[in-house]
Amino acid sequence: MTSNQKLLALFSVSNREYVSWFATRLYELGYEIVASGGTAACLRESNIPVTEVSQITQHQPMLNGRVKTLHPAIHAGILARNCHDDLKEMAEFGYHLFNIVVCNLYPFEEMTKRGIEIQDAIEQIDIGGVTLLRAAAKNYQRVTVVCNPKDYMRVYTDMEANPNHGTSLELRKDLALQAFNATAAYDYAISNYFRYEFKAGKAQMNLRYGMNSHQKQAQIFTNFHALPIAPVNGQPSFINMLDALNSWQLVQELHQATGLPAAASFKHVSPAGAAVSVPLSENEIAASMVKGFELTDLTIAYARARSADRLSSFGDWIALSDICDIATAKLISVDVSDGIIAPGYHPDALQLLKKKKSGKFVILTMDTSYRPPAIECRTVYGLQMQQERNDYVIDGQILSNVVTDVKELSTKAKLDLLVATTAVKYSQSNSVCYAYNGQVIGLGAGQQSRIHCVRLAGEKAQLWWLRQHPFLVDAQFKDGVKRSQMNNVIDSYVRGSVDVDMARDTWKNYWEKEPQTLSLEERHNWLNKMDELSMSSDAFFPFRDSIDFANHVGVQYVAAPMGSTHDSNVISACNDKKMVLIQLSKRLFHH
Repeated sequence: MTSNQKLLALFSVSNREYVSWFATRLYELGYEIVASGGTAACLRESNIPVTEVSQITQHQPMLNGRVKTLHPAIHAGILARNCHDDLKEMAEFGYHLFNIVVCNLYPFEEMTKRGIEIQDAIEQIDIGGVTLLRAAAKNYQRVTVVCNPKDYMRVYTDMEANPNHGTSLELRKDLALQAFNATAAYDYAISNYFRYEFKAGKAQMNLRYGMNSHQKQAQIFTNFHALPIAPVNGQPSFINMLDALNSWQLVQELHQATGLPAAASFKHVSPAGAAVSVPLSENEIAASMVKGFELTDLTIAYARARSADRLSSFGDWIALSDICDIATAKLISVDVSDGIIAPGYHPDALQLLKKKKSGKFVILTMDTSYRPPAIECRTVYGLQMQQERNDYVIDGQILSNVVTDVKELSTKAKLDLLVATTAVKYSQSNSVCYAYNGQVIGLGAGQQSRIHCVRLAGEKAQLWWLRQHPFLVDAQFKDGVKRSQMNNVIDSYVRGSVDVDMARDTWKNYWEKEPQTLSLEERHNWLNKMDELSMSSDAFFPFRDSIDFANHVGVQYVAAPMGSTHDSNVISACNDKKMVLIQLSKRLFHH
Protein backbone atom coordinates (compact mmCIF):
# COMPACT_ATOMS: atom_id res chain seq x y z
CA MET A 1 0.00 0.00 0.00
CA THR A 2 1.55 3.36 -1.00
CA SER A 3 0.06 6.81 -1.13
CA ASN A 4 1.88 7.68 -4.34
CA GLN A 5 4.45 6.42 -6.83
CA LYS A 6 5.82 9.72 -8.09
CA LEU A 7 9.01 11.32 -6.80
CA LEU A 8 8.47 14.63 -4.99
CA ALA A 9 11.05 17.29 -4.17
CA LEU A 10 10.16 20.25 -1.96
CA PHE A 11 12.15 23.47 -2.42
CA SER A 12 12.06 26.39 0.03
CA VAL A 13 15.29 28.36 -0.02
CA SER A 14 16.53 31.78 1.00
CA ASN A 15 19.96 31.30 -0.56
CA ARG A 16 19.14 30.61 -4.21
CA GLU A 17 22.69 29.94 -5.36
CA TYR A 18 22.65 27.03 -7.86
CA VAL A 19 19.06 26.18 -6.94
CA SER A 20 17.84 26.36 -10.55
CA TRP A 21 20.62 24.01 -11.65
CA PHE A 22 19.75 21.51 -8.91
CA ALA A 23 16.01 21.66 -9.53
CA THR A 24 16.61 21.12 -13.26
CA ARG A 25 18.72 18.04 -12.55
CA LEU A 26 16.04 16.61 -10.24
CA TYR A 27 13.33 17.34 -12.81
CA GLU A 28 15.38 15.46 -15.43
CA LEU A 29 15.57 12.49 -13.03
CA GLY A 30 11.77 12.41 -12.87
CA TYR A 31 11.06 14.47 -9.76
CA GLU A 32 8.05 16.74 -9.51
CA ILE A 33 9.25 20.06 -8.10
CA VAL A 34 7.13 21.62 -5.36
CA ALA A 35 8.11 25.09 -4.14
CA SER A 36 6.80 28.00 -2.10
CA GLY A 37 6.58 31.74 -2.76
CA GLY A 38 9.79 33.34 -3.96
CA THR A 39 11.50 30.00 -4.57
CA ALA A 40 8.74 28.98 -6.98
CA ALA A 41 9.03 32.29 -8.82
CA CYS A 42 12.81 31.89 -9.10
CA LEU A 43 12.49 28.40 -10.58
CA ARG A 44 9.83 29.49 -13.06
CA GLU A 45 12.20 32.17 -14.32
CA SER A 46 14.50 29.29 -15.29
CA ASN A 47 11.60 27.57 -17.10
CA ILE A 48 11.38 24.75 -14.57
CA PRO A 49 7.85 23.31 -14.12
CA VAL A 50 6.84 23.99 -10.52
CA THR A 51 3.89 23.00 -8.38
CA GLU A 52 3.04 25.65 -5.79
CA VAL A 53 2.86 24.57 -2.14
CA SER A 54 -0.62 26.06 -2.00
CA GLN A 55 -1.74 23.54 -4.65
CA ILE A 56 -0.65 20.72 -2.32
CA THR A 57 -2.13 22.23 0.84
CA GLN A 58 -5.24 23.68 -0.84
CA HIS A 59 -4.60 26.71 1.34
CA GLN A 60 -3.20 30.11 0.49
CA PRO A 61 -0.26 31.55 2.47
CA MET A 62 -1.37 33.43 5.59
CA LEU A 63 -0.21 36.33 7.73
CA ASN A 64 1.77 38.01 5.00
CA GLY A 65 3.74 34.84 4.26
CA ARG A 66 4.41 33.77 7.84
CA VAL A 67 2.47 30.54 7.26
CA LYS A 68 3.11 28.71 3.98
CA THR A 69 4.49 25.21 4.51
CA LEU A 70 3.11 24.65 8.03
CA HIS A 71 0.38 22.24 6.96
CA PRO A 72 -0.25 18.47 7.41
CA ALA A 73 -0.14 17.90 3.65
CA ILE A 74 3.48 19.04 3.71
CA HIS A 75 4.73 17.73 7.03
CA ALA A 76 2.89 14.41 6.89
CA GLY A 77 4.46 13.96 3.46
CA ILE A 78 7.88 14.49 5.03
CA LEU A 79 7.42 12.66 8.34
CA ALA A 80 5.53 9.57 7.09
CA ARG A 81 7.56 6.36 7.36
CA ASN A 82 7.54 3.42 4.98
CA CYS A 83 5.28 1.39 7.23
CA HIS A 84 1.74 0.05 6.75
CA ASP A 85 0.00 2.36 9.24
CA ASP A 86 1.66 5.56 8.01
CA LEU A 87 1.06 4.78 4.34
CA LYS A 88 -2.55 3.81 4.99
CA GLU A 89 -3.19 7.10 6.80
CA MET A 90 -1.52 9.08 4.03
CA ALA A 91 -3.76 7.40 1.46
CA GLU A 92 -6.87 8.14 3.51
CA PHE A 93 -6.04 11.86 3.46
CA GLY A 94 -4.88 11.82 -0.12
CA TYR A 95 -1.43 13.10 0.81
CA HIS A 96 1.80 12.32 -1.05
CA LEU A 97 5.26 11.41 0.21
CA PHE A 98 8.12 13.85 -0.25
CA ASN A 99 11.43 12.19 -1.08
CA ILE A 100 13.72 15.17 -0.83
CA VAL A 101 13.54 18.51 1.01
CA VAL A 102 15.80 21.33 -0.19
CA CYS A 103 15.73 24.16 2.32
CA ASN A 104 17.95 26.85 3.77
CA LEU A 105 16.98 29.56 6.20
CA TYR A 106 16.43 33.30 6.31
CA PRO A 107 19.84 34.96 6.93
CA PHE A 108 19.00 36.02 10.49
CA GLU A 109 22.56 36.55 11.73
CA GLU A 110 23.64 38.40 8.61
CA MET A 111 20.65 40.72 8.73
CA THR A 112 20.92 41.51 12.45
CA LYS A 113 24.59 42.45 12.07
CA ARG A 114 23.38 45.35 9.92
CA GLY A 115 21.80 46.96 12.96
CA ILE A 116 18.15 46.52 12.00
CA GLU A 117 15.30 47.26 14.37
CA ILE A 118 14.05 44.45 16.59
CA GLN A 119 10.71 44.18 14.72
CA ASP A 120 12.61 43.69 11.47
CA ALA A 121 14.83 41.13 13.16
CA ILE A 122 11.77 39.19 14.30
CA GLU A 123 10.62 38.90 10.70
CA GLN A 124 13.95 37.27 9.86
CA ILE A 125 13.26 34.36 12.24
CA ASP A 126 12.52 31.41 9.98
CA ILE A 127 9.81 29.14 11.38
CA GLY A 128 8.66 27.06 8.45
CA GLY A 129 12.19 26.43 7.17
CA VAL A 130 13.48 25.19 10.50
CA THR A 131 10.47 22.91 10.80
CA LEU A 132 11.06 21.50 7.32
CA LEU A 133 14.71 20.79 8.08
CA ARG A 134 14.04 19.14 11.42
CA ALA A 135 11.19 17.03 10.04
CA ALA A 136 13.21 15.84 7.04
CA ALA A 137 16.30 15.17 9.17
CA LYS A 138 14.23 13.25 11.70
CA ASN A 139 12.94 11.00 8.92
CA TYR A 140 16.37 10.43 7.32
CA GLN A 141 15.57 6.73 6.87
CA ARG A 142 13.39 7.75 3.94
CA VAL A 143 13.84 11.47 3.24
CA THR A 144 16.88 13.32 1.90
CA VAL A 145 17.37 16.78 3.40
CA VAL A 146 19.67 19.32 1.72
CA CYS A 147 20.40 22.59 3.52
CA ASN A 148 23.68 23.61 1.90
CA PRO A 149 24.01 24.48 -1.82
CA LYS A 150 27.51 23.00 -1.73
CA ASP A 151 25.88 19.57 -1.40
CA TYR A 152 23.77 19.82 -4.57
CA MET A 153 26.35 18.15 -6.78
CA ARG A 154 27.05 15.40 -4.25
CA VAL A 155 23.36 14.59 -3.91
CA TYR A 156 22.77 14.67 -7.67
CA THR A 157 25.74 12.35 -8.30
CA ASP A 158 24.43 9.90 -5.71
CA MET A 159 20.92 9.98 -7.21
CA GLU A 160 22.18 9.59 -10.74
CA ALA A 161 24.02 6.41 -9.77
CA ASN A 162 20.89 4.95 -8.14
CA PRO A 163 18.45 3.14 -10.49
CA ASN A 164 15.52 4.50 -8.44
CA HIS A 165 17.06 7.99 -8.36
CA GLY A 166 17.06 7.97 -4.58
CA THR A 167 20.01 8.49 -2.24
CA SER A 168 22.08 6.13 -0.11
CA LEU A 169 21.36 5.79 3.59
CA GLU A 170 24.89 6.90 4.47
CA LEU A 171 24.42 10.13 2.52
CA ARG A 172 21.04 10.75 4.16
CA LYS A 173 22.58 10.29 7.62
CA ASP A 174 25.31 12.80 6.83
CA LEU A 175 22.85 15.33 5.45
CA ALA A 176 20.51 14.89 8.40
CA LEU A 177 23.31 15.72 10.82
CA GLN A 178 24.14 18.80 8.74
CA ALA A 179 20.52 19.89 8.99
CA PHE A 180 20.44 19.46 12.77
CA ASN A 181 23.72 21.40 13.04
CA ALA A 182 22.26 24.15 10.85
CA THR A 183 19.14 24.54 12.98
CA ALA A 184 21.22 24.45 16.18
CA ALA A 185 23.49 27.23 14.87
CA TYR A 186 20.42 29.18 13.75
CA ASP A 187 18.80 28.87 17.16
CA TYR A 188 22.07 29.95 18.79
CA ALA A 189 22.20 33.09 16.62
CA ILE A 190 18.62 33.96 17.56
CA SER A 191 19.10 33.35 21.28
CA ASN A 192 22.35 35.31 21.18
CA TYR A 193 20.55 38.26 19.58
CA PHE A 194 17.75 38.25 22.12
CA ARG A 195 20.19 37.90 25.02
CA TYR A 196 21.61 41.22 23.87
CA GLU A 197 18.13 42.72 23.48
CA PHE A 198 16.35 41.34 26.53
CA LYS A 199 18.95 40.18 29.09
CA ALA A 200 22.01 42.41 28.61
CA GLY A 201 23.72 42.77 31.97
CA LYS A 202 21.89 39.74 33.34
CA ALA A 203 22.31 36.64 31.18
CA GLN A 204 24.85 38.36 28.93
CA MET A 205 27.70 40.79 29.51
CA ASN A 206 29.78 42.59 26.90
CA LEU A 207 33.50 42.45 27.68
CA ARG A 208 35.86 45.36 27.08
CA TYR A 209 37.68 43.32 24.42
CA GLY A 210 38.97 39.81 23.82
CA MET A 211 42.45 38.46 24.55
CA ASN A 212 43.86 41.57 22.85
CA SER A 213 42.46 45.05 22.36
CA HIS A 214 42.01 44.58 18.60
CA GLN A 215 39.66 41.64 19.25
CA LYS A 216 36.66 43.92 19.70
CA GLN A 217 33.79 41.42 19.86
CA ALA A 218 33.81 39.72 23.24
CA GLN A 219 31.14 38.65 25.68
CA ILE A 220 30.27 36.22 28.44
CA PHE A 221 26.82 34.68 28.61
CA THR A 222 24.77 31.84 30.01
CA ASN A 223 21.74 29.87 28.88
CA PHE A 224 20.41 30.08 32.42
CA HIS A 225 18.21 32.89 33.73
CA ALA A 226 21.17 35.03 34.79
CA LEU A 227 24.94 35.00 35.03
CA PRO A 228 26.26 34.11 38.49
CA ILE A 229 28.86 36.84 38.06
CA ALA A 230 27.92 40.51 37.98
CA PRO A 231 29.81 43.77 37.46
CA VAL A 232 29.61 46.36 40.21
CA ASN A 233 32.15 48.72 38.66
CA GLY A 234 34.21 48.89 35.48
CA GLN A 235 34.10 46.65 32.42
CA PRO A 236 36.18 43.45 32.48
CA SER A 237 38.16 42.16 29.52
CA PHE A 238 38.27 38.56 28.33
CA ILE A 239 41.46 37.86 30.31
CA ASN A 240 40.00 39.60 33.37
CA MET A 241 37.09 37.19 33.21
CA LEU A 242 39.36 34.15 32.83
CA ASP A 243 41.36 35.28 35.85
CA ALA A 244 38.19 36.05 37.80
CA LEU A 245 36.56 32.67 37.21
CA ASN A 246 39.72 30.64 37.82
CA SER A 247 40.77 32.60 40.90
CA TRP A 248 37.24 32.37 42.33
CA GLN A 249 37.32 28.59 42.09
CA LEU A 250 40.70 28.52 43.80
CA VAL A 251 39.69 30.66 46.81
CA GLN A 252 36.37 28.88 47.20
CA GLU A 253 38.05 25.48 47.25
CA LEU A 254 40.72 26.71 49.66
CA HIS A 255 38.03 28.08 51.95
CA GLN A 256 36.06 24.82 51.77
CA ALA A 257 39.16 22.68 52.37
CA THR A 258 40.52 24.67 55.33
CA GLY A 259 37.59 26.61 56.80
CA LEU A 260 39.74 29.75 56.64
CA PRO A 261 39.32 32.97 54.65
CA ALA A 262 41.26 32.67 51.39
CA ALA A 263 42.66 35.06 48.80
CA ALA A 264 44.44 34.80 45.47
CA SER A 265 46.47 37.07 43.21
CA PHE A 266 46.14 36.02 39.56
CA LYS A 267 48.02 37.00 36.41
CA HIS A 268 47.35 35.49 32.99
CA VAL A 269 45.23 32.59 34.29
CA SER A 270 47.71 31.36 36.90
CA PRO A 271 48.09 32.37 40.53
CA ALA A 272 51.00 34.67 41.37
CA GLY A 273 50.02 33.92 44.93
CA ALA A 274 47.30 32.31 47.03
CA ALA A 275 46.84 31.96 50.76
CA VAL A 276 44.56 31.33 53.69
CA SER A 277 44.49 33.40 56.87
CA VAL A 278 47.40 32.36 59.12
CA PRO A 279 48.76 35.03 61.53
CA LEU A 280 51.75 36.97 60.19
CA SER A 281 55.09 37.15 61.98
CA GLU A 282 56.83 40.51 62.40
CA ASN A 283 59.20 39.65 59.56
CA GLU A 284 56.26 38.64 57.33
CA ILE A 285 54.45 41.89 58.15
CA ALA A 286 57.51 43.86 57.04
CA ALA A 287 58.08 41.77 53.89
CA SER A 288 54.39 41.99 52.99
CA MET A 289 54.44 45.79 53.35
CA VAL A 290 51.46 45.80 55.70
CA LYS A 291 53.00 47.47 58.73
CA GLY A 292 50.52 50.04 60.05
CA PHE A 293 47.49 48.47 58.34
CA GLU A 294 44.58 46.94 60.22
CA LEU A 295 44.87 43.19 59.76
CA THR A 296 41.56 41.30 59.77
CA ASP A 297 41.52 37.59 58.93
CA LEU A 298 40.66 38.38 55.32
CA THR A 299 43.28 41.13 55.09
CA ILE A 300 45.93 38.66 56.28
CA ALA A 301 44.91 36.14 53.60
CA TYR A 302 45.17 38.88 50.95
CA ALA A 303 48.49 40.17 52.31
CA ARG A 304 49.94 36.66 52.15
CA ALA A 305 48.63 36.03 48.64
CA ARG A 306 50.01 39.34 47.39
CA SER A 307 53.41 38.87 49.06
CA ALA A 308 54.18 35.51 47.43
CA ASP A 309 55.60 37.12 44.28
CA ARG A 310 55.12 40.86 44.47
CA LEU A 311 56.64 41.55 41.07
CA SER A 312 54.32 39.10 39.31
CA SER A 313 51.35 40.46 41.28
CA PHE A 314 51.80 43.95 39.80
CA GLY A 315 48.57 44.63 37.86
CA ASP A 316 46.99 41.41 39.11
CA TRP A 317 43.46 40.14 39.53
CA ILE A 318 42.31 39.63 43.13
CA ALA A 319 39.93 36.97 44.46
CA LEU A 320 38.51 36.86 47.98
CA SER A 321 36.53 33.99 49.47
CA ASP A 322 34.64 36.27 51.88
CA ILE A 323 32.86 39.62 51.74
CA CYS A 324 35.48 42.33 51.29
CA ASP A 325 35.80 44.35 54.49
CA ILE A 326 37.07 47.91 54.88
CA ALA A 327 40.51 46.88 56.14
CA THR A 328 41.13 44.63 53.13
CA ALA A 329 39.88 47.30 50.73
CA LYS A 330 42.31 49.82 52.25
CA LEU A 331 45.23 47.47 51.62
CA ILE A 332 44.04 46.69 48.10
CA SER A 333 43.71 50.40 47.37
CA VAL A 334 47.46 51.03 47.73
CA ASP A 335 48.55 48.28 45.31
CA VAL A 336 48.34 48.27 41.51
CA SER A 337 45.75 45.75 40.34
CA ASP A 338 43.18 45.35 37.55
CA GLY A 339 40.15 44.06 39.40
CA ILE A 340 38.60 41.92 42.08
CA ILE A 341 36.00 39.21 42.54
CA ALA A 342 34.31 38.49 45.86
CA PRO A 343 30.92 37.34 47.13
CA GLY A 344 30.17 40.90 48.24
CA TYR A 345 31.56 44.16 49.60
CA HIS A 346 31.03 46.25 52.71
CA PRO A 347 29.48 49.53 51.44
CA ASP A 348 32.47 51.62 52.59
CA ALA A 349 34.90 49.10 51.11
CA LEU A 350 33.07 49.29 47.79
CA GLN A 351 33.27 53.07 47.68
CA LEU A 352 36.98 52.89 48.40
CA LEU A 353 37.63 50.34 45.66
CA LYS A 354 35.60 52.29 43.10
CA LYS A 355 38.18 55.09 43.30
CA LYS A 356 40.99 52.87 42.02
CA LYS A 357 42.27 53.37 38.46
CA SER A 358 40.37 56.65 38.18
CA GLY A 359 37.10 54.80 38.63
CA LYS A 360 37.89 52.05 36.10
CA PHE A 361 38.85 49.37 38.62
CA VAL A 362 36.80 46.27 37.79
CA ILE A 363 34.70 44.99 40.68
CA LEU A 364 32.74 41.76 40.29
CA THR A 365 30.45 39.85 42.63
CA MET A 366 29.97 36.09 42.48
CA ASP A 367 26.92 34.10 43.53
CA THR A 368 28.24 31.58 46.07
CA SER A 369 25.35 29.21 45.37
CA TYR A 370 26.34 28.80 41.71
CA ARG A 371 27.32 25.29 40.64
CA PRO A 372 28.58 24.78 37.07
CA PRO A 373 27.35 21.98 34.78
CA ALA A 374 29.27 18.71 34.85
CA ILE A 375 30.35 19.11 31.22
CA GLU A 376 32.39 22.11 30.04
CA CYS A 377 33.01 23.13 26.42
CA ARG A 378 35.71 25.07 24.61
CA THR A 379 36.12 26.31 21.05
CA VAL A 380 39.64 26.11 19.60
CA TYR A 381 40.34 27.09 16.01
CA GLY A 382 36.63 26.90 15.25
CA LEU A 383 36.35 23.33 16.57
CA GLN A 384 34.37 22.26 19.60
CA MET A 385 35.82 20.26 22.46
CA GLN A 386 34.13 19.16 25.64
CA GLN A 387 35.10 17.32 28.78
CA GLU A 388 33.94 16.59 32.28
CA ARG A 389 34.88 19.34 34.72
CA ASN A 390 37.78 18.57 36.99
CA ASP A 391 35.70 17.98 40.12
CA TYR A 392 38.54 16.42 42.11
CA VAL A 393 37.95 17.47 45.70
CA ILE A 394 41.04 18.64 47.56
CA ASP A 395 40.66 18.02 51.27
CA GLY A 396 42.40 16.17 54.06
CA GLN A 397 41.50 12.80 52.54
CA ILE A 398 43.86 13.28 49.60
CA LEU A 399 46.84 13.28 52.01
CA SER A 400 46.26 9.77 53.35
CA ASN A 401 48.39 7.72 50.95
CA VAL A 402 51.94 8.24 52.25
CA VAL A 403 54.40 6.07 50.27
CA THR A 404 57.67 6.90 52.07
CA ASP A 405 59.27 5.53 55.24
CA VAL A 406 58.66 8.79 57.08
CA LYS A 407 54.90 9.16 57.36
CA GLU A 408 54.23 11.82 60.01
CA LEU A 409 52.49 14.95 58.79
CA SER A 410 52.18 17.96 61.07
CA THR A 411 48.99 20.02 61.09
CA LYS A 412 50.93 22.86 59.48
CA ALA A 413 52.24 20.58 56.72
CA LYS A 414 48.73 19.36 55.96
CA LEU A 415 47.50 22.93 55.59
CA ASP A 416 50.42 23.88 53.35
CA LEU A 417 49.92 20.83 51.12
CA LEU A 418 46.23 21.68 50.70
CA VAL A 419 47.19 25.22 49.68
CA ALA A 420 49.88 24.02 47.24
CA THR A 421 47.69 21.33 45.68
CA THR A 422 44.73 23.67 45.21
CA ALA A 423 47.07 26.21 43.62
CA VAL A 424 48.42 23.77 41.02
CA LYS A 425 44.88 22.68 40.19
CA TYR A 426 44.26 26.21 38.87
CA SER A 427 47.71 26.89 37.35
CA GLN A 428 48.73 26.48 33.72
CA SER A 429 50.48 23.12 33.41
CA ASN A 430 53.07 21.90 33.97
CA SER A 431 53.02 23.37 37.45
CA VAL A 432 54.71 22.90 40.81
CA CYS A 433 53.96 24.93 43.94
CA TYR A 434 55.88 25.51 47.19
CA ALA A 435 53.86 26.54 50.25
CA TYR A 436 54.63 27.64 53.79
CA ASN A 437 52.52 29.07 56.61
CA GLY A 438 49.30 28.64 54.64
CA GLN A 439 50.45 30.50 51.53
CA VAL A 440 52.04 29.96 48.16
CA ILE A 441 55.68 31.10 48.34
CA GLY A 442 56.78 29.96 44.89
CA LEU A 443 54.93 28.67 41.85
CA GLY A 444 56.42 27.42 38.59
CA ALA A 445 53.67 27.22 35.97
CA GLY A 446 53.37 26.78 32.23
CA GLN A 447 56.73 25.03 31.84
CA GLN A 448 57.29 22.14 29.45
CA SER A 449 59.72 20.43 31.82
CA ARG A 450 58.87 19.29 35.33
CA ILE A 451 62.34 20.08 36.69
CA HIS A 452 62.06 23.62 35.32
CA CYS A 453 58.80 24.03 37.26
CA VAL A 454 60.55 22.80 40.41
CA ARG A 455 63.50 25.15 39.91
CA LEU A 456 61.36 28.17 39.04
CA ALA A 457 59.08 27.63 42.04
CA GLY A 458 62.09 27.00 44.29
CA GLU A 459 63.89 30.13 43.15
CA LYS A 460 60.75 32.19 43.80
CA ALA A 461 60.46 30.62 47.26
CA GLN A 462 64.05 31.60 47.99
CA LEU A 463 63.38 35.19 46.92
CA TRP A 464 60.30 35.22 49.17
CA TRP A 465 62.46 34.11 52.08
CA LEU A 466 65.26 36.58 51.28
CA ARG A 467 62.76 39.47 51.39
CA GLN A 468 62.43 38.69 55.12
CA HIS A 469 66.17 39.01 55.79
CA PRO A 470 66.92 41.17 58.85
CA PHE A 471 68.97 43.56 56.69
CA LEU A 472 65.80 44.46 54.77
CA VAL A 473 63.56 44.50 57.84
CA ASP A 474 65.85 47.14 59.38
CA ALA A 475 66.09 49.22 56.17
CA GLN A 476 63.84 52.19 55.37
CA PHE A 477 62.70 53.74 52.10
CA LYS A 478 62.48 57.48 51.55
CA ASP A 479 59.07 59.11 51.79
CA GLY A 480 57.25 59.21 48.45
CA VAL A 481 58.70 55.98 47.03
CA LYS A 482 55.84 54.02 45.47
CA ARG A 483 55.15 50.46 46.54
CA SER A 484 55.76 49.19 43.00
CA GLN A 485 59.18 50.91 43.04
CA MET A 486 59.92 49.33 46.42
CA ASN A 487 59.20 45.91 44.94
CA ASN A 488 61.69 46.43 42.11
CA VAL A 489 64.38 47.83 44.40
CA ILE A 490 63.99 44.97 46.89
CA ASP A 491 63.99 42.41 44.08
CA SER A 492 67.30 43.74 42.75
CA TYR A 493 68.74 43.53 46.27
CA VAL A 494 67.69 39.94 47.03
CA ARG A 495 68.78 38.76 43.58
CA GLY A 496 72.14 40.46 43.94
CA SER A 497 71.56 42.19 40.61
CA VAL A 498 71.58 45.87 41.53
CA ASP A 499 74.22 46.87 39.00
CA VAL A 500 72.48 44.84 36.30
CA ASP A 501 68.90 46.02 36.87
CA MET A 502 69.73 49.69 37.49
CA ALA A 503 72.64 51.95 38.26
CA ARG A 504 73.77 51.58 41.86
CA ASP A 505 73.45 55.34 42.47
CA THR A 506 69.84 55.16 41.26
CA TRP A 507 69.20 52.19 43.54
CA LYS A 508 70.78 53.95 46.52
CA ASN A 509 68.64 57.04 45.93
CA TYR A 510 65.46 55.17 46.96
CA TRP A 511 66.68 54.54 50.50
CA GLU A 512 66.50 56.65 53.64
CA LYS A 513 68.31 53.84 55.46
CA GLU A 514 70.01 51.54 52.99
CA PRO A 515 70.19 47.82 53.83
CA GLN A 516 73.60 46.35 54.52
CA THR A 517 75.26 44.56 51.64
CA LEU A 518 74.13 40.94 51.53
CA SER A 519 77.23 38.81 50.96
CA LEU A 520 77.10 35.40 49.33
CA GLU A 521 77.86 33.79 52.68
CA GLU A 522 75.11 35.72 54.48
CA ARG A 523 72.71 34.90 51.66
CA HIS A 524 73.63 31.22 51.88
CA ASN A 525 73.31 31.14 55.68
CA TRP A 526 69.88 32.78 55.58
CA LEU A 527 68.56 30.43 52.90
CA ASN A 528 69.73 27.45 54.95
CA LYS A 529 67.29 28.52 57.67
CA MET A 530 64.32 27.93 55.35
CA ASP A 531 62.94 24.44 55.92
CA GLU A 532 59.76 22.46 56.53
CA LEU A 533 58.39 23.62 53.18
CA SER A 534 55.64 21.74 51.33
CA MET A 535 55.56 21.11 47.59
CA SER A 536 52.78 19.86 45.30
CA SER A 537 52.95 18.89 41.64
CA ASP A 538 50.11 18.61 39.12
CA ALA A 539 51.64 15.40 37.67
CA PHE A 540 54.31 12.83 38.48
CA PHE A 541 58.02 13.56 38.82
CA PRO A 542 59.76 11.70 35.99
CA PHE A 543 63.15 11.64 37.75
CA ARG A 544 64.61 12.13 41.22
CA ASP A 545 66.29 15.42 40.24
CA SER A 546 63.12 17.29 41.22
CA ILE A 547 63.26 15.82 44.72
CA ASP A 548 66.98 16.56 45.11
CA PHE A 549 66.50 20.20 44.12
CA ALA A 550 63.38 20.69 46.26
CA ASN A 551 65.12 19.26 49.31
CA HIS A 552 68.06 21.59 48.72
CA VAL A 553 65.62 24.53 48.88
CA GLY A 554 64.07 23.25 52.13
CA VAL A 555 61.13 21.07 51.10
CA GLN A 556 60.20 18.36 53.59
CA TYR A 557 56.70 17.39 52.42
CA VAL A 558 55.69 16.47 48.86
CA ALA A 559 52.36 15.61 47.24
CA ALA A 560 52.22 14.34 43.65
CA PRO A 561 50.48 11.77 41.47
CA MET A 562 52.43 8.67 40.45
CA GLY A 563 52.75 7.03 37.06
CA SER A 564 56.37 7.45 36.01
CA THR A 565 58.54 4.46 35.16
CA HIS A 566 60.93 5.96 37.74
CA ASP A 567 58.44 6.23 40.62
CA SER A 568 60.60 3.91 42.73
CA ASN A 569 63.62 6.18 42.24
CA VAL A 570 61.56 9.21 43.27
CA ILE A 571 60.38 7.41 46.42
CA SER A 572 63.96 6.34 47.16
CA ALA A 573 65.12 9.92 46.81
CA CYS A 574 62.52 11.02 49.37
CA ASN A 575 63.56 8.22 51.70
CA ASP A 576 67.24 9.21 51.32
CA LYS A 577 66.35 12.76 52.35
CA LYS A 578 63.91 11.60 55.07
CA MET A 579 61.11 13.45 53.29
CA VAL A 580 57.39 12.63 53.27
CA LEU A 581 55.87 11.81 49.87
CA ILE A 582 52.11 11.55 49.43
CA GLN A 583 50.68 9.91 46.34
CA LEU A 584 47.76 11.90 44.95
CA SER A 585 45.09 9.81 43.25
CA LYS A 586 44.51 12.19 40.31
CA ARG A 587 46.57 14.21 37.87
CA LEU A 588 45.69 17.92 37.92
CA PHE A 589 46.61 19.33 34.50
CA HIS A 590 44.96 22.67 33.75
CA HIS A 591 44.93 24.68 30.50
